[in-house]
Amino acid sequence: MNKVKAIDEIKKILDVSKVGVLSTAYDNLPHSRYMIFYNKEEVLYTKTSKDSFKVEEIESNPHVYILLGYEETKNRSYVEITGKAEIVEDQETIDWLWNIQDKSFFESKEDPRLTVLKITPTEIKLLNDDNLDTPETVNFTD
Repeated sequence: MNKVKAIDEIKKILDVSKVGVLSTAYDNLPHSRYMIFYNKEEVLYTKTSKDSFKVEEIESNPHVYILLGYEETKNRSYVEITGKAEIVEDQETIDWLWNIQDKSFFESKEDPRLTVLKITPTEIKLLNDDNLDTPETVNFTD
């Protein structure tokens, strides 16, 4: 599979898959939890509470790992994403996410606990695709 086709498949997975696993590291131990992700130009966004452990973990170490896909894809393909997370509190991002996302966990976009995690991929590995003999990796740092 060439890189162009791999990127197209990755984009499809990012567009259809919302629930995935976000892993952070703290004190050299992995911490994983399910999150709901929203894709915007191959950058993922998810909402969280400012007082959550993941915010503290990301402030300490912004490197994250995400698994996304499998159940929602036609051939059970999925992606492994290595990236950097940042805490985003600008109102434009919060408004955008609030308008497209599920309305769980927070009563309104004005909730003072609401913050957004922005995950910018450095590498995405496409796996389990019918068109692949081996995993296809796309590097986003080039």
